[in-house]
Amino acid sequence: VQLQASGGGLVQAGGSLRLSCAASGGTFSRYGMGWFRQAPGKEREFVAAIPWRWGNTAYADSVKGRSTISRDNAKNTVDLEMNSLKPEDTAAYYCAADKDSSGVGVTKRLQEYDYWGQGTQVTVSS
Repeated sequence: VQLQASGGGLVQAGGSLRLSCAASGGTFSRYGMGWFRQAPGKEREFVAAIPWRWGNTAYADSVKGRSTISRDNAKNTVDLEMNSLKPEDTAAYYCAADKDSSGVGVTKRLQEYDYWGQGTQVTVSS
């Protein structure tokens, strides 16, 4: 399974970005999908996740209300729409796939994700 993240860039505080992750290989429609981010000098952290069958999406408190995760199983893509961006959102953003997901609900645990994309950089200027 290969994951290719895109859509990052430089944006002013208060702006918006839409990140996209394209998957190839494997069975995308049966993977729980997540977005994580890692700022310089910090550990990688959970941002958002979406199940492959049913259940609620999940968001980190830091992005809740400002971000929306969605997926298109026909296109093998998962997107993360981020609004009202803040300088503290600056990080490399990674998409990830949980191949062992039951399809009900999601996990926020980084260790549960099996496949990772290469990351796309988001920089928010103040």
